Amino acid sequence: MNIRKATPQDNFLLANLGVRTFADSFGADNTPEDMADYLKGSFSPKKQATELAEEGTTFLIAEIDGQPVGYTRLRQDPPPDCVTGVHPIEIVRLYSVKEWIGRGVGAALMQACLDEASRAGHDVIWLDVWEKNPRAIAFYQKWGFKKVGEQGFQLGSDLQNDWLMVRQV
Repeated sequence: MNIRKATPQDNFLLANLGVRTFADSFGADNTPEDMADYLKGSFSPKKQATELAEEGTTFLIAEIDGQPVGYTRLRQDPPPDCVTGVHPIEIVRLYSVKEWIGRGVGAALMQACLDEASRAGHDVIWLDVWEKNPRAIAFYQKWGFKKVGEQGFQLGSDLQNDWLMVRQV
């Protein structure tokens, strides 16, 4: 497995990967209308180009034999009040292609996130995760993340509840 930093030319790849992994992860638990609305607004090539260009954002892409099997997005942005630390960083997304879940892609991406955060001098790493996603919650807990709060997440017309989780870098 190779993990590389995304380039501006990866906007189409990230758009396709984002739609595929998000729909696979949450499509069965949400209405088709809400999913279509969210995917359209979040994963267009133009939106991914904008996110790739944001200061303080890093995308990492996991590849096996040249094929993308997962990705993550890190962002330096002011965190919610419940996230403490001198220099926090957020894992905005961490997804594996469905066929590769449970085969080490998520672990490799998480380690890459922690390594990147450490290299950049961050002391705290945080994320949000849907409260109805026990597999992801267990994964993050295994990596030492602890729940410190909650916040809303708008998926189409559905306001969902996410857990905020934090760990030291």
